[in-house]
Amino acid sequence: MDGLDKRDQVLEYSLTIGLIAMEGRGFEYPTDLVAARDGRLYVPNRARDLGERGVRVTVTDIDSEYYGTFAHHGQGDGYMISPMCIAEDSRGHLYVTDDYKHSVSVFDYDGNFIRAWGELGNGEGQLNGPSGIAADAEDNIYIADTNNDRIQKFTPSGKFMAAFGSSGSGAGEFNMPWGVTVAPDGNLYIADWGNDRIQRFTSGGEFVAAYGTSGRCDGELLRPSGVAIDERGYMYVSDWGNERVQVFDADGAFLQKLRGEAGLSKWAANFLEINREEGEARKKSNLEPELEVDNVDDPHTQSAYIEKYFWAPMSVKLDDEGRVYVTDGNRHRIQVYRRVM
Repeated sequence: MDGLDKRDQVLEYSLTIGLIAMEGRGFEYPTDLVAARDGRLYVPNRARDLGERGVRVTVTDIDSEYYGTFAHHGQGDGYMISPMCIAEDSRGHLYVTDDYKHSVSVFDYDGNFIRAWGELGNGEGQLNGPSGIAADAEDNIYIADTNNDRIQKFTPSGKFMAAFGSSGSGAGEFNMPWGVTVAPDGNLYIADWGNDRIQRFTSGGEFVAAYGTSGRCDGELLRPSGVAIDERGYMYVSDWGNERVQVFDADGAFLQKLRGEAGLSKWAANFLEINREEGEARKKSNLEPELEVDNVDDPHTQSAYIEKYFWAPMSVKLDDEGRVYVTDGNRHRIQVYRRVM
């Protein structure tokens, strides 16, 4: 594992959840997850080219039990075209953004549709390619209005409350914001994708600080897609453009980087047991080949050829047990880590 000496690591690999599947049990280009209060994991899937069969929210848990799917492909209430990010409020309602329909759909734990809001535009309450979404302690909903370069705040019913941010690279400005999280202290942290940084705000939208500079070195970011904050203020960032996850302390100092350490998930192990020829072929395969390709030092090239590496880490989320979940989009899986310090 890349990063600090093992004795000083913040995170340690635990397990993998997932298997590529166009429908039913499995994932196809998962984009996010929420570790919900009912003990289940809800995982939106975009599918390749927004294919009809792959679009859905898959429901599973830390033990890889499968509970079904909902929010399938379609234009009507309860259907989605391009589900992006998901959040949960205190009442057990799940909010899913759709960057194609420029809307938010709300479901209960059983996948029953409750309501939806949003339309294309740049006015108050209108959206353009929404992605990240989070709920605060009062169940106010914050949405990364990505193509409008702002954050919007709504009531749980979808009534517009406030907005902050504008296009630019200065303090409090955005360039296609993506991941949104509400920290335990109520502050908002935004993955400012196009500006290669994390920005921090008060719940009222006042700028507090920015973390990270553009680059590939430890502590630098390239197109960050998500951020999660623990009770210590530690930041866990899905560094999408660098195909890694980085951990920072509350002041933004670099602590650790992860490239991926995935083993077989329960679903994958079951598949290979049934399909023995593929299982035998895998046993004989070199899963960490010496690359003989152009751009061998490029993280994207490495991830495309080496299975254990993250390949398009879309988001990072925490649960109440101290686990860290990385949604590994192009490998159709969730990698789970546990805190060791």
